[in-house]
Amino acid sequence: MSNTRIRPDIRDFEPYVAGRSIDEIKAAYQLTSVIKLASNENPLGTSPVVQDVICKNASLAFRYAQAGNPVLRKALAEHLGIADTCIVCGNGSDEIIDLLIRVMARPGVDNVVAFDPCFSMYKVQSKLCGVAFRQAPLNRDFSFSWDGLLQIMDERTRIVFVTNPDNPSGYAAPASEILDLARRIPEQATLVVDEAYIDFSDPLETYSMLRLFENASNIVLLRTFSKLFGLAGLRLGYGIMPPDLADYLMRTRPPFSVNILAEKAGIAAINDTPFIEATRTTVLKGKEQLVRGMEACGCKVYPSQANFLLVKPPVDPARVCDALLRKGIIVRPLGSYGLDDCFRVSVGNAEENERFLHALGEVVHGS
Repeated sequence: MSNTRIRPDIRDFEPYVAGRSIDEIKAAYQLTSVIKLASNENPLGTSPVVQDVICKNASLAFRYAQAGNPVLRKALAEHLGIADTCIVCGNGSDEIIDLLIRVMARPGVDNVVAFDPCFSMYKVQSKLCGVAFRQAPLNRDFSFSWDGLLQIMDERTRIVFVTNPDNPSGYAAPASEILDLARRIPEQATLVVDEAYIDFSDPLETYSMLRLFENASNIVLLRTFSKLFGLAGLRLGYGIMPPDLADYLMRTRPPFSVNILAEKAGIAAINDTPFIEATRTTVLKGKEQLVRGMEACGCKVYPSQANFLLVKPPVDPARVCDALLRKGIIVRPLGSYGLDDCFRVSVGNAEENERFLHALGEVVHGS
C-alpha cells in the first residue's frame, strides 16, 4: 500500500518493543531449556485454581461475554472495597490507557505528559490517537521530579501518567506524594496512576492510592491481572475512576473486548488468597536472593518495590544480555528506554533465580 494512504504522523510510527519469547530463543540458539526473566510475569505461573476454572469453562468459548462485564466488576468491587460504578474492565490495562486518551484528549489540540523513561504504551497510544506526548526526565536516582513534570504541563494538558512502582526502575513514591501532585496539576487534567506492580510494594498501604483516590476528583488508577494474578496471556486489566468518567469509557469501549474465559479466570484469581500470598512471598524473598547475588558479582542494583530489578553490570550490558541468551536465560535490555548501561531482570522462582545468578557470574567473570 502506498504510504500516501497512511496518516502522515503514523508513517514513522515506532511500535512497542516486546521482549523475546522462549520459543524464539530456543530456535535461535538450539536450546532445550530457557528461563524467561524479561517480562515481569508471575514466578509461580498461573494458579491451579484458575487453571481448573478455565478448563471447566472452555466449552463456553463460543459465547460472547456479557457486555460490560458486570459480574467481574461486582467481584472486583467487593475485593477492593469500592463501588462497581468506579470500575471499567479492559483487554489488559493497555485498553484502558487507549480509552482514556481517546475520551479525554482532543487530537491535534491537547497533550499527554509522563516521565522519561516510562512505560512506552503511553507514547504509543498517544501518537496513535494524534495527541502530543511530552516527557520530563526522572531524577538521576530514578525518583520522580514532581516540579519537572509540572513544568511541562499547560492549559491543554489532559492526562498525566505516573507509573507507581515505576517501570523499569522499580522506584515507588508514597501515595501521599502522589495525592499532593493531583492537587497541583492543571484544573482540566487528570492524573492516571498506573499501579500494575503495586501488589509487590512493601508495605502496600504506604504506596497504594486505592484508599486515597476518592480524596481528589481527578485521579484514575490502572490495575492489571498480568502480574500478581498470573494472567498475562489472557489480557485482563481494569481502571478505577470517578463514576462519571467510567460511564463515558463504558459507552465507548468495544462491548466484548474482555473474553468470557478471561472474565471467569479473573474472578477466580482474586478469590485465590493462598496463591496471592504465595506469589508475594516468592517475589519478596526472590528479590533479596537476586540483590545479594548480583551485588556479589559487582552489579549496581537499584531499590525496587516491583517484581523486577534494574541492574547496572560491571561489564557491557549488551554483552551480558547476549551471553545470557546463549545460556538460555532471557533478561530485558533497556535500549528502548534510553538506558543502554542497564538491564532489567524479573524475579523468578528460587531455582530460576539461582540459575540466573550462576550464569551471570560466569558472564561477568569471563568463564
